[in-house]
Amino acid sequence: MNDLDVFARLLAPEGQALLAELRDHDPADELAAATRLRREHPAALVSAALGQARLRQRAVAKFGADARRMYFTPNGVEQSTRATVADHRAARFAALGVRTLADLCCGIGGDALALARAGIRVLAVDRDPLACAAARANAEALGLAELIEVRCADVTEVDTAGFDAVFVDPARRGKTPARGAGRGGSSRGGSGRIFDPEAYEPPLSWAVEAARAAPCAALKIAPGVPHEALPADAETEWISDGGDVKEAVVWFGPGGPVRGGRRATLLPAGDSLLGAARPDPAGDEADRAPVGPVGDWLYEPDGAVIRAHLVADVAGQLDGRLIDPTIAYITADRLTATPYATAYALTDVLPFNVKKLKALLRERGVGIAVIKKRGSAVEPEELRKKLKLGGGRTSCTIFLTRVGGAPAMLLGRPAAEVAEGPVTPGR
Repeated sequence: MNDLDVFARLLAPEGQALLAELRDHDPADELAAATRLRREHPAALVSAALGQARLRQRAVAKFGADARRMYFTPNGVEQSTRATVADHRAARFAALGVRTLADLCCGIGGDALALARAGIRVLAVDRDPLACAAARANAEALGLAELIEVRCADVTEVDTAGFDAVFVDPARRGKTPARGAGRGGSSRGGSGRIFDPEAYEPPLSWAVEAARAAPCAALKIAPGVPHEALPADAETEWISDGGDVKEAVVWFGPGGPVRGGRRATLLPAGDSLLGAARPDPAGDEADRAPVGPVGDWLYEPDGAVIRAHLVADVAGQLDGRLIDPTIAYITADRLTATPYATAYALTDVLPFNVKKLKALLRERGVGIAVIKKRGSAVEPEELRKKLKLGGGRTSCTIFLTRVGGAPAMLLGRPAAEVAEGPVTPGR
């Protein structure tokens, strides 16, 4: 019995009964549950149901309560777009007037579901038959089947003429040949991340041409893509969710995307910062930001801001400067509210010295320390072991970095933890 046959049996009454029984299954009891269930059900079906129960539990982090009704493949859970990110993208497509869209390399259908919920009719295409079966089942389970057509095909052979928009999510992981590797396949296979955009499946160059042929398009790519690999006639948006950078999206078409623009969007709030096109896309934003002495406040830019090379733009908003030309920390003399960076009130700026740091923390009764690093060879956990923090009742944040090219330690507290009223840093 192949994977598709087993998956089909999961959708039948016997499989549905098993999934319902395993809804609140504890993975620690899996062996006992498998032994018990196999007395009454085929072993292959029990294994599939237990596997699906595990995947659903993992997928809650991405899909919330919907995950308990959805169907997944192992790679589908790993590679699917987080629902908050997919909802943001779908809302942007809808705001551009898109009503029909071809979703190429759809996987288990995470983006298709968000698009359909935004009122967009979707053709979801993937080469992986099992991923397509899961996408169909998900559309049915969430009541969106009327808006989502799933087609198992090579995406490079699909005619997208007549659609308002195209969305392409190329594979960014190595593929397992036995699972049907090949051009135009799913983005849900494999052995390891791919960093060369031309090694995507299909290649980024193909996806770009497909996008340019559509009235409106978006390409999902890895957030670490080199800026010089980005098309100059499109806007690239880096998206973070809860402070973690999740993906980059290259937008084509009139009415919204800014030609050559770089955008950082921060979810869940949705704050979005747009930077203009740069004459040297490969250049470091630090080249355009002023550098100066450390002030009373330190700002740690959101990862999407850093990936989009918009640190200098945020520094300008804060009337700030960099602490080092190669480090993405901003400093300023006063506190300015911004969604694009986390602010810290600094108490100390010291040359790097473990012995002095240990003595200072003991003197101040620090028992809890958050250790961050940027531009330092010191590993936070190794430093933590050397500090031997004990029962102190106060806390602080330690930044291991460089100031003016020299290794340094900056100590402070998040602005959000500072008491209301005037703030007087301890330096």
